[in-house]
Amino acid sequence: SEDGPARYQDEYSKLRSWTYSSLDLYKHELLHVLYPVFIHCFMDLVAKGHIQEARTFFNNFREDHEMMHLRDLQKLEGVLSPSHLEEMEFAHSLRHSKVNIKICQYSYELLLQYLHKTQSTKMLGIINERINFQVSPGQPSSISDDAEIVTLIGSNQDAANQINQKEVHWGLLEDSLENRLEKTGLISDSEKAEGENKEAEIDENKKRPVEGGKQGASIKKLKKDKAINATAKTARLEANTVSTAPRVKPDLALPVMPTEVEQSILEDLRNRVHLSSAALPSVSFYTFINTHNGLNCASISQDGSLVAGGFSDSSLKVWDMAKLGQQAVSSGLQGENDTTPREDIIGPNGRKRSYTLYQGHSGPVYSASFSPLGDFILSSSADTTIRLWSTKLNANLVCYKGHNYPVWDVQFNPQGHYFASSSHDRTARIWSMDRIQPLRIMAGHLSDVDCVRWHINCNYIATGSSDKTVRLWDVSSGECVRIFIGHRSMILSLAMSPDGRYMASGDEDGTIMMWDLASGRCVTPLMGHTSCVWTLAYSCEGSLLASGSADCTVKLWDVTTSTKVLKTEEKSGTNRLRSLKTLPTKSTPVYSLQFSRRNLLFAAGALSKTS
Repeated sequence: SEDGPARYQDEYSKLRSWTYSSLDLYKHELLHVLYPVFIHCFMDLVAKGHIQEARTFFNNFREDHEMMHLRDLQKLEGVLSPSHLEEMEFAHSLRHSKVNIKICQYSYELLLQYLHKTQSTKMLGIINERINFQVSPGQPSSISDDAEIVTLIGSNQDAANQINQKEVHWGLLEDSLENRLEKTGLISDSEKAEGENKEAEIDENKKRPVEGGKQGASIKKLKKDKAINATAKTARLEANTVSTAPRVKPDLALPVMPTEVEQSILEDLRNRVHLSSAALPSVSFYTFINTHNGLNCASISQDGSLVAGGFSDSSLKVWDMAKLGQQAVSSGLQGENDTTPREDIIGPNGRKRSYTLYQGHSGPVYSASFSPLGDFILSSSADTTIRLWSTKLNANLVCYKGHNYPVWDVQFNPQGHYFASSSHDRTARIWSMDRIQPLRIMAGHLSDVDCVRWHINCNYIATGSSDKTVRLWDVSSGECVRIFIGHRSMILSLAMSPDGRYMASGDEDGTIMMWDLASGRCVTPLMGHTSCVWTLAYSCEGSLLASGSADCTVKLWDVTTSTKVLKTEEKSGTNRLRSLKTLPTKSTPVYSLQFSRRNLLFAAGALSKTS
């Protein structure tokens, strides 16, 4: 029959065969059309009440799309009646929005020619009504640009484009310590280059006895110094993006830093090791053992002296690395032979504990964040609250209530005093330590807000969500100023580059994307991890990006060459970030990464028993 359900099956099947038999040059562009057509055929059949035929159609062709769109298909499997199309938010947004597809002129003409010649009226109707083609002259886009070709279905690209027109001031704060160090010229570049590797190496050894075993290669490293110094000089000239970044005024009233703290930070900055593709960082990895799958998150203080773990039994535990080092504990963080007299040191079984236990939450702790100076720690929990603890007093100071559902992430402002949180209630909130109510509520995401990060100049926060988008929010106005679209699964981690120009985001599938905040465009996708990317961190001068994943590896990526390539070869589509090194652990998924001010990379994770 003219309008029968068999017509959909027949026309889609023929379109699919024609697409797969097209010339290779155009095939990958034409294949992008199949997925939205497939979804809308299925939903049209359901809307007309042909439920059985819709299920058959769905099951016949779903395999084609499972690799790229598995999560979307799993949602649509639940659509079993016309009313579901309206009730289910995902299906409803698909039915009421168009998909954007980039395609070259010739592919577009081939497709129209085929549809008219075969009189595929159903397919023509769906393509006309549901797809918005962005036709470009010239050759088809290269396959490496695939991530940006099909804009995620259900995300309103036009609204995103409009938001992305807003101005973003991505520079550094006018009065940052780095800025002051440059102005006073406390140490010349050449002196810096010669002294930095040795000084930092010796210094790290002195400061962190717990790392003694891992620094055994320092003699070999000193031999390499001459070679490294030459590359470090050139790398610094190239990678000193921080000094060329524009300066901006803070929108928030920021706390004043004590003079002695300022001096110690300046000392760290002077002795910073300059990293590059030729000079990779030393890594100190803290492994939690015997956690019995109870560890949800790990956090490391700026100087690596404190390590915190948030657990499913609603506890927060903080280990002091200096004390562990004094005890020469051989059994990792689980050291049972603590002889230091301290209150609450006796564990439940009468043995002494090597950590400070913070109790107060009534649900699993999902996130922890140290203040820049390490004197406070924040924790967020499934009990919908955020708690502020003092690491000096070992006590809970404030309980912040505002979110209505579990709080997935919390992060201190780079200058302290303010912090941001994100929750299952689809909002992010900005707080200050001295107020129990949030100062701003950022609403706009369509699903859980899974992670939150401050911009280096404290005027913006970025949020990553289960709706597969990242948003950038203006702290003073509370409005969304950028939407970044391109991920194919929920976003689990974010990091901001030290010059404030770029942002990296990692998702559940193991893909990392680097974004230009000014344009809102993806600079480059990073493929390499095989599982969730739980943590990201930029080195202090911004030349390297470190990523930690559930696949039990830390990867180091070369940021400098990637952004350079972007400028020179913008049109060629070959701007992939270079993976410099993969550092595998025995069997430890990586929960947290943190570069110290001297560019030592700290990492933490829980040893997982693999049967």
